[in-house]
Amino acid sequence: MWNKPQLLNAIADLLVLVATAALVAGVAVWLARVPAMPVQQVVFTEALAHTRRAEVEQVLPQALKGNFFSLNLEQVRAMLETLPWVRRAEVRRIWPSRLEVAVEEHVPAARWGEGKGELVNTHGEVFLAAPVEVDLASLPTLNGPAGTAPEVLGRYAAFSEALAPLGEKPVMVSLSPRLAWQMRLENGLLLDMGREQSKSPIGVRLQRFVEFYPEAVGKRQLRPTVVDLRYPNGFAMRVAAESKGK
Repeated sequence: MWNKPQLLNAIADLLVLVATAALVAGVAVWLARVPAMPVQQVVFTEALAHTRRAEVEQVLPQALKGNFFSLNLEQVRAMLETLPWVRRAEVRRIWPSRLEVAVEEHVPAARWGEGKGELVNTHGEVFLAAPVEVDLASLPTLNGPAGTAPEVLGRYAAFSEALAPLGEKPVMVSLSPRLAWQMRLENGLLLDMGREQSKSPIGVRLQRFVEFYPEAVGKRQLRPTVVDLRYPNGFAMRVAAESKGK
């Protein structure tokens, strides 16, 4: 073997690799266990609009276990995402003793359901809102079966666009368990649009109402309280206790 220099070089390289790996592993274990180098600062990249400092201070200590190297970043992220207004969090280490946290908060688009404090964010996700100093009363109300929030939010946007020429917008959009749609406008008018129909889509029926609104509704002395848009070729209006058709 001693007269085979290539084999000797290979064995020497292998021994160096093994020694280096052992040294790196030893240093990693030491860094994980050494009581020094604690996390001394947690910095948020942006100011939080809805999440309160007291809420953050309540959950962070439970996750800040270990030193700068051994700290479980996934656990810190998961704890922050338990806060009501936090949609997503990202955490990274900044040498030598700092954590940098980026938080995406929920942006409320509407209230969801009836009086349970739930909101829908701009992604169509339902979340339970904590009390904050924000005007939630100005948000529209959306209703629907469990799991339909993205669809209802999408319909709200489409209905708002369709009604824009009238200067009106929905304050309530509701999808029933039987998949029938209703919408209430700012002026109090309730539009009963029923279920989606392949031969007469809701969008087509709503557009017909928008076209006829100035003459059929806008100029009436007695404004209708309910407009029934379930008909494929027209709509019906109800004024107070009376029913009148068009």
